[in-house]
Amino acid sequence: MERTTTNSRQPTSAGLSLDETARNAALKRRHFVRLAGWALAVALVGCVAETPQHDLVVDRGHADVDAAQSDILQLTQSELVEQTPSPDAGLRPHTIREDDLTPDNYRDMSLGEAVQHALTKTKVLRDLGGALLRSPDLVATKFLPPSVASDPRFGIESALSEFDPRFTASGDFEKNHRAFNNIFFGGGTRLFKQDLNVYQAQISKTAATGSQFFVRNFTDYNANNAPGNEFPSAWNSNFEMEVRQPLLQGAGVDFNRIAGPKATPGMINGVVIARVSAKISQADFEMGLRDFVSNVMNAYWDLYFAYRDLDAKIKARDKSFHTWQKIQALARDSQLVGSDRQALAEEQYFRFHEEVENSLSGKQFDGTRTFSGTTGGTFRGQGGVHVAERRLRLLIGFPITDPKLIRPSDEPGLAELIFDYDSSVVEALGRRPELRRQRLKTERREMELVATKSFLKPQLDAMGLYRFRGFGRDLAGGSGNGQFNSAWGNLATGNFQEWQLGFQLDVPIGFRRAHAAVHAAELNLARERAVLFEQERQVIHDLSNSLAEADRAYAVCQTNLNRYRAAKNLVRALEARAQNAKQTADLLDKLLDAHRRLTDAESRYFLARTEYEVALKNVYFEKGAIFEYYDLKIADALADDQAKPAAPVEAGV
Repeated sequence: MERTTTNSRQPTSAGLSLDETARNAALKRRHFVRLAGWALAVALVGCVAETPQHDLVVDRGHADVDAAQSDILQLTQSELVEQTPSPDAGLRPHTIREDDLTPDNYRDMSLGEAVQHALTKTKVLRDLGGALLRSPDLVATKFLPPSVASDPRFGIESALSEFDPRFTASGDFEKNHRAFNNIFFGGGTRLFKQDLNVYQAQISKTAATGSQFFVRNFTDYNANNAPGNEFPSAWNSNFEMEVRQPLLQGAGVDFNRIAGPKATPGMINGVVIARVSAKISQADFEMGLRDFVSNVMNAYWDLYFAYRDLDAKIKARDKSFHTWQKIQALARDSQLVGSDRQALAEEQYFRFHEEVENSLSGKQFDGTRTFSGTTGGTFRGQGGVHVAERRLRLLIGFPITDPKLIRPSDEPGLAELIFDYDSSVVEALGRRPELRRQRLKTERREMELVATKSFLKPQLDAMGLYRFRGFGRDLAGGSGNGQFNSAWGNLATGNFQEWQLGFQLDVPIGFRRAHAAVHAAELNLARERAVLFEQERQVIHDLSNSLAEADRAYAVCQTNLNRYRAAKNLVRALEARAQNAKQTADLLDKLLDAHRRLTDAESRYFLARTEYEVALKNVYFEKGAIFEYYDLKIADALADDQAKPAAPVEAGV
């Protein structure tokens, strides 16, 4: 891209700019101070290792994504424990007091490089609206999906842990010494003394069908002074297996995978629900990443237009300066030009000089950003190289201040693109992350309704237990060949076995809580379906606007191109006619007006070109294809088949 590198402060006979020698001396002093500061920092601090950068999970699309390396749920240990680096704020920002527009003061950057730098140098998806300071808890980061998936209350692993085997054990030790009024209660004595130890161990497991399995051991040691004892002390050791199977409420694989084995009305968080919630967080992350990439592109084209606008105003300022000099020469050599026309030429020069200063430095107006006017961002065209350049640096993760200014090297497209409306609508409805998130929320509500209807059934559980008993003087081993020498030996013989079957029924009269839960689930499902319907209408509306805007921007771009050519031809014709003093005096008003027209036409032309480029970007934004258009990929940490229930569920309102 051809750039004008004329100094923003044009020297004049009135001495309006810094002297060249003084300016060079000031620059040398500034560089010397910087070098001295750097040398002092190295001397005091020493060599400091560079903080490692951690990339977002975005691939450029030319190689296969390794799922093991690109899983967004896997964060390196250094990311979790590293200290946040301090921002680089040691350099003075560029202002209009400095000589910025020199050939060595630029760093040319393409749009692809800007997006790549932005994605590889951020963990927080930055925005341009100040939300990071106002509402930091609402700002999306790369840690959002893994934090939701690993939530200890509602995450996937938390839901899966309800089906993990559980081992429990206990030991109780008692020393009893009591008196009984009745000798029968003391085992033949009224003064009862006892040493009692009780040991319990159990392994339990809940199955996906809701069945509960228990394998437990109960062992006790009992030493007392009852006269009727066979042994002064004895051991009992029991080994038992128990099964509890729900038959109505809480039964079945669908309920337990959706609601979890410990679900209650209103507290539905099974494995399937947790996975859907993780997919919703993935969609939220994709939305934040899409908005972030769109903002980087918006800031890039804002900076492009700022340079083009500055170029136009510098050329207009230079032309008006030469015209002013010519008028001053005519006034000195002849009486063809009066003082009023000299003042007019001088006023025009200072007007353009003011515009150059504003175009170079810029004012703190809102730039182009997502959800400002349109979802993809309506192009603002505010101008201001320094402001737009710092805004781009903020987004892509560069130091906010730097000796070299970033300068866009890409040009907006000029080719006309015509989109098929029907296919664009189908693509938008199928790919927009907002709709995918809402469909996931609707699916979650459908599954919650299916699980909640189970609470309308009575709780009827079937139970079965089988037990082996062992009794002996000692716990293991023991002397002699008696049947009760050791409890474990007696247990191994299997001589003492017991079993138990039964059922348990629990029926809340009226099922008031269950009916309320079902009604609430139906209302939640109806709401999500209504929101989905309106979101689809909104997406179609925004897509229609973006397609119409692309056509408008292209037509206006062509019109402004013709206007720009006409303005250039007008200036050339007037300058060709103004070859002698008399003609220059007669054409002065027209020439000054032609310079203003040319400046405005050139600025409006590049404004229209940038508007067309942003409008095309917004079309792909509305279609949900902005990543594919710019050759980006997002590695999905959860496979699609993992987020779906094992069996189809149906629900109705």
